[in-house]
Amino acid sequence: MFSIFNKTENNLPTIILQNADNSTSAKISLQEGGRLQELKCKNIYLIKDIANFDYVNSYSSSILFPFASRIENGSYSFLEQKYQLKKNDNNTSALHGLVYDKKFELFDSKTDKDNCSVTLSYYENNESVGFPFKYFISLTYTLFENSLQLNITIKNIDDSPFPFILGWHPYFLSDELSNSFLKFKSDKKVIFDENLITKEIVENTQDELFRIEDKGLDDCFFLKDNKASFSTSKYNLQITSSNKENFLQLYTPKDLPVIAIEPMTGISNSFNNLVGLKVLEPQKTDGVTWNLDIDIK
Repeated sequence: MFSIFNKTENNLPTIILQNADNSTSAKISLQEGGRLQELKCKNIYLIKDIANFDYVNSYSSSILFPFASRIENGSYSFLEQKYQLKKNDNNTSALHGLVYDKKFELFDSKTDKDNCSVTLSYYENNESVGFPFKYFISLTYTLFENSLQLNITIKNIDDSPFPFILGWHPYFLSDELSNSFLKFKSDKKVIFDENLITKEIVENTQDELFRIEDKGLDDCFFLKDNKASFSTSKYNLQITSSNKENFLQLYTPKDLPVIAIEPMTGISNSFNNLVGLKVLEPQKTDGVTWNLDIDIK
């Protein structure tokens, strides 16, 4: 039987989902945007906070809404109205949306023989700087023996439509990152400028099998389908998406045994280049489901 319990660590409330013998578990931080702080499968950690890589700098497993990556100068226009977001990226761009530091509340929980789930919610009833729209966001994490599902639902509770994309920023562990590899199908790649803003979109000539080796990655790809896989010495992972258009951001922080594999429904500067951008009408809902399927070696 799977179980769910609450725990406080470093004065931060967390929720633990686990199987009967705690060999498979997930830890979620409520006060840090409902992020997935840890993920373990058959006693192998795929996601875990590491020293000298604090959340305030890493955005590890943060939920990215209403935009992912960066908005150039934090400015954009929507329906002939200009908006200015806070520039939280070295005062050059707006970075990673507006909910990564919000406190989520536990809305529902369920336990069963072969899985358990929690639904977390956050209501934005105030007018955020640069995004003066009211919205509701819910996150449902469902843990199985060999997989984890994240469903994100967005509801527009404002009187006006608003633009958005969704992203997720998990970092995955690998003891031998240089010998690990990814596999995904892509025909286009994003070229960034010096501030990591989308500059142009070019043909991708990278092979489907992507060996990490000694590459310093900060790259974004258009996916031809809804999946990408990651293989390490300890586990194989496949990420799938319910969204029609899918993009993959990859990032390797220097000298750390992790790689950010970020599924997204749009790209950097989406509010201006419109790539993947959706518009949510008042009282309408939208969202995405990402699945992590895990095979321990």
